[in-house]
Amino acid sequence: MKALVKKEQKEGLWLEEVPVPKIGINDVLIQVLKTSICGTDVHIYKWDPWAQQTIRTPMVIGHEFVGRIVEMGSNVHDFKAGDIVSAEGHVVCGRCRNCLAGRRHLCHSPRGIGVNRDGAFAEYISVPVTNVWYCDTSIDLEVLSCFDPLGNAVHTALTYRVIGEDVLITGAGPIGCMATAVARQIGARFIVVTDINPDRLALARKMGATKTLDPRSESLDAVQRELGMKEGFDVGMEMSGSPSALTDMLASMAHGGKVALLGLLPPTQVDWNLVIFNGLTLKGIYGRLMYETWYNTTMLIQCGLDIAPLITHRFDYTDYEKGFSAMLSGKACKVILNWAT
Repeated sequence: MKALVKKEQKEGLWLEEVPVPKIGINDVLIQVLKTSICGTDVHIYKWDPWAQQTIRTPMVIGHEFVGRIVEMGSNVHDFKAGDIVSAEGHVVCGRCRNCLAGRRHLCHSPRGIGVNRDGAFAEYISVPVTNVWYCDTSIDLEVLSCFDPLGNAVHTALTYRVIGEDVLITGAGPIGCMATAVARQIGARFIVVTDINPDRLALARKMGATKTLDPRSESLDAVQRELGMKEGFDVGMEMSGSPSALTDMLASMAHGGKVALLGLLPPTQVDWNLVIFNGLTLKGIYGRLMYETWYNTTMLIQCGLDIAPLITHRFDYTDYEKGFSAMLSGKACKVILNWAT
């Protein structure tokens, strides 16, 4: 089969012929139909320090996908050939304290599809049946291929109550824009989104942001005055991984405000007295709730959530270089690679 492989320890990916993965008695073999490119895939493509420390070579990468079941192990009874499915991207150990308590998203040693084990940028992928999620076939395949990052956004946006609240989202990347749409869908009052990329800010407005701003030229204080806000933001969602964005967010929260941290931050200095005296709550967000978030995401789309405008580019998998170039340009949001019809 054809697959995109991190073949060498340098920048780039290679389209290679590799064996179709074997399945065990508890596994499912899936024909990949569509994939979407994640920021993680871009890190691997660029072979940056994180990738150098994390990725073994050679390895098939990619973890955002939708596909069709073609074969099942002998212990698999809840699915059948032809089912349209996706999969949770973290394969958990099943034995640590959190896994045994049903908190699998907090597994002590998860293995990421396309990061720690062969991934989905291939014609076929083998996945443990415990990771497989049956898809609502009324949802477009392109949108289904984005359920992994959309799940990140849904998990973050549902962490705190946002109905009628004022929300600040720092970072208008794909997940930040998705979180904007979710917050709008579930009834936030004002949603303010910050970023330094004007194209991303335009997408955030399309997704329902009340106001967007570039913090280099506008201040959050001025925006709050413009909107008539008197006490700061109730809920913050940090999606940028920018220390300055986090600093601005913490300074803009209402007393008792709640902050969800999804962006991967470098070592960052925090004014902890600001957190303590203002009674702020900070919570780290990683992945999704297994598998409640997948259910929540499906229900939100059935109720009208629309992320299709965030899909900006589409390519055949053989044109993957064009897809990664679009991501690297900063002009793309979600890029789809087509693998089969």
